Amino acid sequence: MDLSKPRIMGILNVTPDSFSDGGLFLKPEDALAQAEKLLSEGADILDIGGASSRPGAKKISPSEELQRVLPVIKLVLENFPETIISIDSCSPIVVQAALEEGVSIINDISAGAENKHLFHLAAQYNAPYVLMHMQGIPETMQVNPKYDIVETEVRTFFVTKIEEAKKCGVMDIILDPGFGFGKTTAHNFALYTHLKGFSKMGYPLLVGFSRKRMLSETTGLVKSETDGIVSILHNNALQSGANILRVHNVKEAAAVLKLFQYQNGTH
Repeated sequence: MDLSKPRIMGILNVTPDSFSDGGLFLKPEDALAQAEKLLSEGADILDIGGASSRPGAKKISPSEELQRVLPVIKLVLENFPETIISIDSCSPIVVQAALEEGVSIINDISAGAENKHLFHLAAQYNAPYVLMHMQGIPETMQVNPKYDIVETEVRTFFVTKIEEAKKCGVMDIILDPGFGFGKTTAHNFALYTHLKGFSKMGYPLLVGFSRKRMLSETTGLVKSETDGIVSILHNNALQSGANILRVHNVKEAAAVLKLFQYQNGTH
């Protein structure tokens, strides 16, 4: 995937319990309509997930996750065959089924911690692999997360995981600092101020601030009202070298990207 220019990743959760849009797109026809909306507004990638990773989320079975995501993946690719889809999953069963349907990217919030077979699948299917940092697991990750120096620990984590992935034959790696995954608001903003350092590690950088608690905690707005505020973070992230913005509101993020490209003479 060409990431010489920044891209927009639109979030499509087909879950009943995701923190922002849980239950809205459970029916495949509703998910397809949302996919069409995201693509028409400027999404370059659709990130489809069937298992919530919100704080406190319970783990579900691969079969239940498959029942949620596969019909949607099939519908999207039948109607929009050129769409680049990433599968947001930690399950090798789900990921392999998605890849066989034509999904292009693996977005694994566990970075191989849950099952290293995901690295081998990425190598087998020549799929870009999103390595995300998370302290703990979704069910417990926000129970008093602690770091000495968060940006240093996340960087060390990336160095270790990149080596693991490469040993398994993964060719294309994307780094995600994991905003909101086992981190306080202070931790999140410490990472935010060090994005340029992560972008200099030599791999594409994905950021996911959209509707995260770090925004509502600092502004007093509810999550659904923070799309305007997150645009400021998106612009600064792009200036710091971010390659992929993972967002709920594609239209607004696409406008930020156009402005960034105009400012930098790359439109």
